[in-house]
Amino acid sequence: MNELQAILEGFESSQKNGEITFLATVVKTQGSTYRRPGAKMLMTNTGRMVGTISAGCLENDVFEHTQQRMSDGEPIVVTYDNTASEDILWGFGLGCNGIVQVLIERLERESTPNAIAFIQECFHQKHLGIIATVFALEGAVKVKLGSRLLLYPDGKFITDIKDANLIQSLIADSQAAFTNQKSRVSNYQLPLGNVEVFIEVIQPPIHAVIFGAGYDAVPVAQFAQALGWQVTVVDCRANEATRARFPLPCDVILSRREIVHKQVFINAYTVAVVMTHNYLDDREILKMLLPSPARYIGVLGPKVRTERLLEDLRSQGIVYNTEQLRRLHSPIGIDIGADTPEGIAIAIIAEIQAVLTNRSGNFLRNRNQPIHQCDESNLKLLLTT
Repeated sequence: MNELQAILEGFESSQKNGEITFLATVVKTQGSTYRRPGAKMLMTNTGRMVGTISAGCLENDVFEHTQQRMSDGEPIVVTYDNTASEDILWGFGLGCNGIVQVLIERLERESTPNAIAFIQECFHQKHLGIIATVFALEGAVKVKLGSRLLLYPDGKFITDIKDANLIQSLIADSQAAFTNQKSRVSNYQLPLGNVEVFIEVIQPPIHAVIFGAGYDAVPVAQFAQALGWQVTVVDCRANEATRARFPLPCDVILSRREIVHKQVFINAYTVAVVMTHNYLDDREILKMLLPSPARYIGVLGPKVRTERLLEDLRSQGIVYNTEQLRRLHSPIGIDIGADTPEGIAIAIIAEIQAVLTNRSGNFLRNRNQPIHQCDESNLKLLLTT
């Protein structure tokens, strides 16, 4: 279960228990910080916390703000400046040399627009969504802190913002976020001041489909689940014992290679790992996966074996284009010298994560750029503040 899913479940639980619930969201960072904008933490008035916004340094202080400053239910923004030497005196001692701004708001089930309900819908319907939230105000602007706009893929939007020009600007920038799938902070000049808005991309959880149910597939499923991905294991040998090997929350499909294409749904949030150890099964699965919209396709085994699989498919008159083959990874995994099922699983999951974030998988010590890249607009903002 990923962090957002845990927060959604935590909110449902809090409502059933009659608890007062708050949500803390990192909306802006500068310099080196442990979590990036979009990190969230759910808190209840009973002290229960779900999720994190730091390495454990800020959570208790944020909770105290909910108890001491939010009796009127209005959102607040708290800034933690860890670049100053006084940071040690305040007791945070993060050592990250960065600035973190956190929006804290009280959650109400019936609020409109409702960010929690929107996230639930994005997850359930498996589509992208954009949440644009106002977190800073200057001047006599007629916009409230915490106001937001929710944008759907079809262009439909929900907002409590009244400024028509700001709405149009937010829609344009949110639609751009749909294209590049990157969250960002934007500043908007209004006639009587300006506002800062965190434009957040909400993505459904990654769906990892593992074709193969041997014992070497077990750690792959476990590590994928640890990252919060939804996991489906497909056993083309249709062995009932597989269900015991992969207990919930895995979804286990018992199939045959002739019908597997009818039983597995592949979309743009799917990553596929092919490790059946059966050549004919792999060939049929590869025939299905390459034309699909899967983000990543990995095939276990030596390169010569995969080349033979592709040659067999070409002999059937099936030709794949460059873009389809670009998503194919074989041999599978990052080169870390792995030779055990657990080590190979780590290499596989690390490669998938690198592909999903468009990274190379090299040593961070050899990286000359920041670990978390800013977009150009944010970089300009950092250089002028």
